[in-house]
Amino acid sequence: MADDTQPPVQDCGDHSEHHPAVVLVGPPGAGKTTVGKLIARALELPFLDTDDEVERVAGMPIPEMFLTQGEPAFRALEHETVLRVLREFDGIVALGGGAVLHPGTQEALRQHMTVFLDVDVTQALPRVGLSGVRPLLMGDPVTKFNELMAQRRAIYESVSQIRLNTTGRRPQDSGEDILLALINAGTVNLPPGIVRRTASRHAPASVVTVTGQDGYDIRVGWGLLPEITELIPAGAERVLVAHEAVGAQTAAKLTQCLEDAGRQVVRHELPELRESKNLEVVARIWDLLAEHHFGRQDAIVAVGGAETTYLLGFVGATWLRGVPVVNVPTSLLAMVDASVGGKAALDLPRGRDLVGAFHPPHGVMCDLGLLESLPVEQLRSGLAEIIKAGFLGDERILRLIEANAGADALDIQSPVFRELMERALAVKARIVAEDLREIGLREVLNYGHTLGHAIENCGGPDVRHGDAVAIGMVFAAELSHRMGRLDVEVLTRHRAVLRMVGLPTCCSSASWAELSQAMSWDKKVRNGELRFVILEDIEKCAIARNPDERLLQQSWAALQS
Repeated sequence: MADDTQPPVQDCGDHSEHHPAVVLVGPPGAGKTTVGKLIARALELPFLDTDDEVERVAGMPIPEMFLTQGEPAFRALEHETVLRVLREFDGIVALGGGAVLHPGTQEALRQHMTVFLDVDVTQALPRVGLSGVRPLLMGDPVTKFNELMAQRRAIYESVSQIRLNTTGRRPQDSGEDILLALINAGTVNLPPGIVRRTASRHAPASVVTVTGQDGYDIRVGWGLLPEITELIPAGAERVLVAHEAVGAQTAAKLTQCLEDAGRQVVRHELPELRESKNLEVVARIWDLLAEHHFGRQDAIVAVGGAETTYLLGFVGATWLRGVPVVNVPTSLLAMVDASVGGKAALDLPRGRDLVGAFHPPHGVMCDLGLLESLPVEQLRSGLAEIIKAGFLGDERILRLIEANAGADALDIQSPVFRELMERALAVKARIVAEDLREIGLREVLNYGHTLGHAIENCGGPDVRHGDAVAIGMVFAAELSHRMGRLDVEVLTRHRAVLRMVGLPTCCSSASWAELSQAMSWDKKVRNGELRFVILEDIEKCAIARNPDERLLQQSWAALQS
């Protein structure tokens, strides 16, 4: 990564081939320095602010130059410095706000990739402050800023090839927009991965469709929250936005979008659901819906992880015998698994998700931006479900992970990550469309889950679902192999792919007796018959009914080291 220091440019040797990759111009407070440094880091180039270079050459701060030498002397030195930097410096350059006033500087800038960062006065002034560092803004800063822009705007526009307004935008977003423009213009040589990551973030939303009588769309992409109104049924006057505490900011944005569209919104913060996904919590939500006169045409938006999705799905299934639910999952696990398929569930002391229903959502919004703050351990947990989909129905998922030893699988800005998500969703959508109520085919989605759920029940709330499922898949593969149904190469591949992304493949924290007892309460037990999804090959599944206890114990023993 590029260092933030700004080296002198006077000793660069032969300058015949040297020039900046990007030059940023604009008023004070537009974000030239902040955005410039972000672009420099991304392109692995040095960054230089010409104001700092002028101060280095002059040996004094710019405000002192204004006081002791006057603005004309400062502008002359600034012009000389800018021309030298444009000739000699390889990197990203930010110009002082008034540097463009010199006709010679204007002519030079037209020979370079110049970006004009614009900004509204209401945001510019808080960014720069009201100190003596900006001598031209002293006095009445709002009036002075507007006067400067009236004088300079036409110049900024005439020398720039790219124009971007930074008002209300994060510096990261502005930097990415500039990178995308550079990619499209082909003006810089980008390091490996930059094109792919930036293009992925700016790619349009993709849609995976669950077909059938109760079909719905799953939207995948960046910055999708404003589209929430498109997923709400047209006849819904009232919308409940229910969220976990960590999803409050997302819920607030969704609420604003819905209210702007004329919907009446009721917000409700849920308790921590890992230990309280129960009827008491549901009853409180029922009371809230009754208080606000929610009808069958109204809707619920579920904002949160897997537990939130299951709980709000149950509320949607039971209120007035069914109201539309739109899922806005905030974890990878919820995006690729819990939010899709229509399962709704509550917990009992004897086990998780034992009380439930099937209630397909009205729509699902997977905004990848919601994963940016997610700890890597939670990303890994979601990857277990993606890898499961690879073994069940799409070998390319496995190949994508193996292609670079799993590195891109944990990079949410990588197009590989997005493709993994989309392919896993497509596998689940295909299966769910054929068998919503798990009468037949859908049972294969429980690959790794019979033992995985037992590990979760025995290990308590600290056990991550993805870790348990990863161990459960290795166990199921061991069992498949010991039953003579699966080649050792596919068994070995389970361990290799899971380890590439940091998921566990062994377990010594529970006894077989405990796990066996927990599995007897599994939801998939039928007439006392323990059932395991096994593999006969990649993309070829079967059901093993009451496998030999000796093979089960041998398979468990293989996971102890």
